[in-house]
Amino acid sequence: MEAFLRHSARAAPDGIAVVAGETRLSYAELDGRSDRLAAALAAQGVRRGDRVVVLMENIAEAAVAIYAVLKASAIFCPVNPQLKGAGIAFILRDARPAAILTQARFIEPCRQASDGLAAPPVLISTQAGAPLPEGVLPFARLVGEGGEKPPEAGDDGELAMIIYTSGSTGRPKGVMMSHAAMDAASASIALYLQNSASDVVLCALPLAFTYGLYQLVASVRSGARLVLEKNFAFPHAVLEKARAEGVTGMPLVPTIAALLLSMKELEPGALPALRYLTNAAAPLPPAHVEGLRRLFPGVRLYCMYGLTECARAAYLDPAELDKRTGSVGKAIPGTEVAVVDEHGVAVPPGTVGELVVRGPHLMRGYWENPEATAAALRPDPASGQRQLHTGDLFRTDADGFLHFVGRKDDMLKVRGEKVAPREVEAALCACPGVVEAVAFGRPDPVQGTILHAAVVVSDPGLGERDLLRHCARALPDFMVPKSIEFRDDLPKTASGKITRRLLAEAGAEAGTETGE
Repeated sequence: MEAFLRHSARAAPDGIAVVAGETRLSYAELDGRSDRLAAALAAQGVRRGDRVVVLMENIAEAAVAIYAVLKASAIFCPVNPQLKGAGIAFILRDARPAAILTQARFIEPCRQASDGLAAPPVLISTQAGAPLPEGVLPFARLVGEGGEKPPEAGDDGELAMIIYTSGSTGRPKGVMMSHAAMDAASASIALYLQNSASDVVLCALPLAFTYGLYQLVASVRSGARLVLEKNFAFPHAVLEKARAEGVTGMPLVPTIAALLLSMKELEPGALPALRYLTNAAAPLPPAHVEGLRRLFPGVRLYCMYGLTECARAAYLDPAELDKRTGSVGKAIPGTEVAVVDEHGVAVPPGTVGELVVRGPHLMRGYWENPEATAAALRPDPASGQRQLHTGDLFRTDADGFLHFVGRKDDMLKVRGEKVAPREVEAALCACPGVVEAVAFGRPDPVQGTILHAAVVVSDPGLGERDLLRHCARALPDFMVPKSIEFRDDLPKTASGKITRRLLAEAGAEAGTETGE
């Protein structure tokens, strides 16, 4: 993977690779700094195959750290900076890193989480004015010192990354990705997005998550500029930065899309250089698709489907948006997908089944978890080819385009009927004035499960009765929520997904686990 950075640095050494706050790194600077940090890691005892945790916000040093670990022939483990002590401790115990690259604000949590490890990791941190604690090595000094060349590059089949799932429905799992798998995924993504060195990509998604991380990987392999923002909490400032940098590509999640659509002062064409928008992590409600197209006329909108275990699996060609409402398209280039039954046999169009994915971009498996690996990676009964069972329910239309139905463990049984919460959410979001919606089930001693919903609205005049009437017109009776609560915001994961589970459990001694 690091070879693409070297290539881009040779092709355009003065081209800007990363913009983060006031920091601007050229490709030559990103390449040189990561070289020096890789040599420093080797000097500190990091060896081929060692794990190195990268616990950083979306700052320029995070990009340097990731490529330095790759150049040291080690395995980088990106960690969500929003994790608390117990979450960090779990990953450190599981990954047993040789080193941690972090920021000053995370030093103490890292030290506490490292207690009890047989071999305490080397701790390297950026500084925030005050001197670093004893025993913590300064990131800036190691990057600036120079030194011997980093180790020789490893084989494409070796592991490049272990990235942990959110663990929202159980124990987090470390997804093992080889250099070859990350190469295949990023090549496919860059191909269908038509990325080039002239692109400027805005990323307000955490680099610790797959969707955010591949903005960096695909940009570097294309020689594009990546503009990093820590989050979308201040949308006016983010959009002003996007205009100033001439952003041509912007990845979204539904929560960011909803925020943009709620900004009444945002005029169509506000980002004149914008060429494309993408959405992944969770499907966009059709109403949001239409709203984004009105807000960004002429901009190509890619509705995509992906998961940590393969980065990306499907995308819809923007030219098909009008004909394929709600679809996430077909397999990304160089891969295959199928919708199968419980025996792994492909089902006919229109039939709901589990999506399986085949291709060179699949994970190696889950770190030191053979049982989970065996459950997720199974042979195709017909060809014997290894395929990833996603746990997500889909159907195809007559032309083979994929339509997401929901997570297997999201599905509810209400009054004897199967309900996909996403269909209820799409209906609610189609009501003018609704910004975000989530549907969930709560246990009931008589009826088993009762359907409820929560919404965020931009129209204070909307009431529960209005929304229930709207649902009654759009949905079958059994899919109309019993109640709808109004909230200022909905609980979300760091990657922007609404946490349905928390709402399902609220107000009940034992909530129904419905996933995300």
